[in-house]
Amino acid sequence: MRRKSIQWINTPVLTEAIFRYEKGLLPNSMKLWLEQVLEIKSEKSIEKNNLN
Repeated sequence: MRRKSIQWINTPVLTEAIFRYEKGLLPNSMKLWLEQVLEIKSEKSIEKNNLN
C-alpha cells in the first residue's frame, strides 16, 4: 500500500497545532504528525541519542 503524501496544510490549522504542541496539549498522534511534518526531533529521540 502506498503511503499518502501531504499535498498542502491549512495555515491556521498548522499554527494552532504548533501552539498546542508548545503547550503540550496535543494528542500523541497529532504530536508525532507535527514532528514529522516540521522535521522536529522529539525529546524522546534526543534522549535516546544521548544515551548511546
